[in-house]
Amino acid sequence: MSRDYYDVLGVKRDADEAALKAAYRKLAVKFHPDKNPGDKSAEQKFKEINEAYDVLKDGQKRAAYDRFGHAAFEQGGMGAAGRGGAGAGDFHGSFGDIFEEIFGDFMGGGHRGQNGAGGAMSRGSDLRFDIEISLEEAFQGKQIKVRVPTNVVCEDCRGTGAENGSQPVTCSNCRGSGKVRASQGFFTVERTCTTCQGTGQVIERPCRGCNGAGRKHKDKNLSVNVPTGVEDGMRIRVAGEGEAGLRGGSPGDLYLFVSIRPHKLFKREGPHLYCRVPINLTTAALGGEFEVPTIDAGRARITIPPGTQTGQQFRLRSKGMNSVRNGQRGDMYVEVMVETPVNLNKKQEELLRSFEAEGQASRNSPQSEGFFSRIKEFWDELRQ
Repeated sequence: MSRDYYDVLGVKRDADEAALKAAYRKLAVKFHPDKNPGDKSAEQKFKEINEAYDVLKDGQKRAAYDRFGHAAFEQGGMGAAGRGGAGAGDFHGSFGDIFEEIFGDFMGGGHRGQNGAGGAMSRGSDLRFDIEISLEEAFQGKQIKVRVPTNVVCEDCRGTGAENGSQPVTCSNCRGSGKVRASQGFFTVERTCTTCQGTGQVIERPCRGCNGAGRKHKDKNLSVNVPTGVEDGMRIRVAGEGEAGLRGGSPGDLYLFVSIRPHKLFKREGPHLYCRVPINLTTAALGGEFEVPTIDAGRARITIPPGTQTGQQFRLRSKGMNSVRNGQRGDMYVEVMVETPVNLNKKQEELLRSFEAEGQASRNSPQSEGFFSRIKEFWDELRQ
């Protein structure tokens, strides 16, 4: 049995439109498949949330749901009630059939005939297009050219769906109103006209170039500005550049999903950049300087104090990424890693052994000495 739609969204039955929208947005973000890859339970939850919101945000659907529950949207679900009344057979089916006609868009029935001569005007679909850019391009911003396969307005009929020289005529079934009524007893049901699909007009001579749809398939070349500071996984909305609508309907939107290629030097966390630099043992011990590149193609000099340890970070203010949110620039953090010498010759080994002997007397390695002292104390306690 399907869960109660109000419980799915976590709202009270008297929740207003604003409360419904707020609850839906919060849950949709939490359970969106992009945030839960491979999680089937989250995917199912996301579908339930959308199903519940589609019904409750619509006044008519919500009224029907409040009165009949899920049965209002199930084929034949109200059949027993419908057949109990006098003359119910005049409806040619159960109350479930009637509600399907009223809420055909919700159940998928409202699309019948959209590609034919009498197809209804409807908004075009939104499109998704993935782009990949470098970290430097994300820092600077970029204008990119994309080629998007989509449906565009038919040039032959200019989106009307009618052959040149012809005009749509008034629908004879609904007389141009786009709606028809059926009455039985105290019930009066108004539904979308199935002949013209609610437009009030039908096309007797459909365009041959698009078969009356008002659009046809074509690749579209676009130039899109990627803003400076864009982050991996962000999407850019290009309004009106999605699929063209049917028979002159408004177009959908294009969403560009941004992916940033891994960088060979930098790692990014929000507006900040991190760079790991290996330094030799003598530089770490005695101190020194070195240069690092910055994301803006510049250079920065780092001064290493004597006794620098692996993992120590040095902060370069305002050398990170530009923020796409507030335009401020983040910082760059340089983390050093002390490299142990390898491939030593005999003389180098002798020098290091001499250094080690001198170091034991002068206590040059306080961390290791302290650590091994704690180990000795631990063993002594175990023996007691």
